[in-house]
Amino acid sequence: MEIVLTENCTADGVVDMAAGWFDPGERTDDELVAAVREHMAGQDALLLGRSTFEAFRSYWPNQTDDTTGISDHLNRVRKYVLSTTLQDPGWAPTTILRDLDEVKALRDQPGQLGVTGSISVAQQLVAADLVDRFRLFVYPVLVGAGAGVLPDTGRLDLELVEARAFPSGVTLLDYRRRR
Repeated sequence: MEIVLTENCTADGVVDMAAGWFDPGERTDDELVAAVREHMAGQDALLLGRSTFEAFRSYWPNQTDDTTGISDHLNRVRKYVLSTTLQDPGWAPTTILRDLDEVKALRDQPGQLGVTGSISVAQQLVAADLVDRFRLFVYPVLVGAGAGVLPDTGRLDLELVEARAFPSGVTLLDYRRRR
């Protein structure tokens, strides 16, 4: 599977939402929602870390009036959660993976594996050179500090696939890993 990392980030590259900068309802528009739907349609499976998985599991299955299609997608897509502690995912269809070797084994399967949120998993995948594509939804805000997708492992060269600005001020930067 091709591994596609999709993250919401600030203009200074911060993915960590602990600073409270991310409010999807504040900066969204029909074109942005259409782009998210397009990306979801290309996903054959989704990989999440335990914390993001648990947050998604407690929220998305309960959304009955979601017009974005995110809830429907997340409830039906094959999910993988990378965790050494989770025992029962409680959200079908989900498979628990215990280490990066199990993620690497997924690369032999056809299709696209999406990854979103899950900063520590994202950084592990980047450090192991497993990410094929980076889709960054850049929000027009600067926060000055916080984790990004690049761990302290050095530089990555990317090739721009697409850049698209949305009426909300969010910009999609879609890059392929240059190998």
